[in-house]
Amino acid sequence: MYRAIAIIAGSVLIGFAYNWFLIPHKVLSSGISGIAMIIGILTPASTGTMNFLLNLPLLIIGFMKLGKRFVLHTLLSVVALSIALYVIPLRAVSTDPILSAVFGGVLTGIGVGFVFRQSASTGGFDIIAMLLTHKKEFPLGAILSAMNAVVVFVSGFFVNWDAALYTMLSIFVTGKVVDAIHTRHIKLTLTIITRKGEEMKQQLLTNLVRGVTLMNGEGAYSREDRKILMTVISRYELANLKQLIQSVDPEAFVNITETVEVMGLFRRDAY
Repeated sequence: MYRAIAIIAGSVLIGFAYNWFLIPHKVLSSGISGIAMIIGILTPASTGTMNFLLNLPLLIIGFMKLGKRFVLHTLLSVVALSIALYVIPLRAVSTDPILSAVFGGVLTGIGVGFVFRQSASTGGFDIIAMLLTHKKEFPLGAILSAMNAVVVFVSGFFVNWDAALYTMLSIFVTGKVVDAIHTRHIKLTLTIITRKGEEMKQQLLTNLVRGVTLMNGEGAYSREDRKILMTVISRYELANLKQLIQSVDPEAFVNITETVEVMGLFRRDAY
């Protein structure tokens, strides 16, 4: 329930950013919707139809590579954003297009960051970025900014260069805020002490692409045998892993520390 509320809240915040800051100043849309706009300008094709057709293969790829839950959460975000854009009235909070681009970018980044932290996306290029960060440990906001900048640069030739440049500014701000919130590239070390060592190990190996070290331990006071498991994960994986640990052993002791640097093979599938 918390995850669904966070996704909806983040999507609604993006709706406010669009209708109150970006759209009133004709700051162009980025990502897949930006490509659909360009196609709609150059051809008789409907922008709405092209937006759906361009997103469809990405959702299918996301379903195969990122999981059913990811796609369902992404659909929730898309629906919430669509409703928000319809319900929230168009109004210019500021008359300055530069201030609007900056503050609109900040609000969009916060909304997108909230959605990403729930293992979901807002569709379009977000899915491509999530796929890339599953393969390499790149900052997610930087990838989104690079892909969107290409779209905006092309659109400048066909729409309006002032609006395109304002959009690039907004995209840059959005990318910085997304990285500050999402922090996928930050690494964490988890030390798990549990009575259910073998069961915990199997769950970690099944649900993670990280290596796990298993050690024997003994409670100093209880003198009972314990298993100690240690693994290093990205910040992005923490929410799901905490739920997994709780489902296996609610009494497990878990110590979570931020890792300064990782050397060697970080992903298990790299072996």
